[in-house]
Amino acid sequence: MRLIRLLWVAALGLGGTAAHADEQAVKSLTQLLEQAQTLTGRFSQLTLDGSGTQLQETAGELSLQRPGLFYWHTDPPQEQLMVSDGQKVSLWDPDLEQVTIKKLDQRLTQTPALLLSGDISKISQSFDISAKQSGDVIDFTLKPKTKDTLFDSLRLSFRRGTLNDMQLIDSVGQRTNLLFTGIKANEPIPASIFKFDIPKGADVIQE
Repeated sequence: MRLIRLLWVAALGLGGTAAHADEQAVKSLTQLLEQAQTLTGRFSQLTLDGSGTQLQETAGELSLQRPGLFYWHTDPPQEQLMVSDGQKVSLWDPDLEQVTIKKLDQRLTQTPALLLSGDISKISQSFDISAKQSGDVIDFTLKPKTKDTLFDSLRLSFRRGTLNDMQLIDSVGQRTNLLFTGIKANEPIPASIFKFDIPKGADVIQE
């Protein structure tokens, strides 16, 4: 699961208006992210190589709650689960019967998944941000300031103030596109969803 791995190990149009100044882009993105203290919904993921050939297509569900709580579940047959409880992140691979656990440190807070649920005030410290608006859609392009990342750019798109899609591009031009559907903001989420119980008999790797 390429996207899960990107979320896990990365150190975090036509007729449109001109790109905003960086400060305005940061302010706009911060306001859009801050207005959703919780998010739930579905996603569909399509991964393409540099020539546009499809490599993988999956779907799943997500839930997040600020600060730092995250649940990302990819549907079978390529099932994987990533859960953050605000202190550590657990990656469960049922095919391998293996769970990998990492401490939620500064590097992990810069990943795309936790960008959506983490400390918004630190976004501009990790990324150079620009924005472009066309009608009711605004696109933000985030480029990591550090070199030790698995993606060269990350685009977040909002339609009428709601998260609509995301695209990651790596150094060889491979693209991972995500479309979010059924997004609901600021609805209660059971605390239990952000707690991962290690399955009996699973191999556990602590990193």
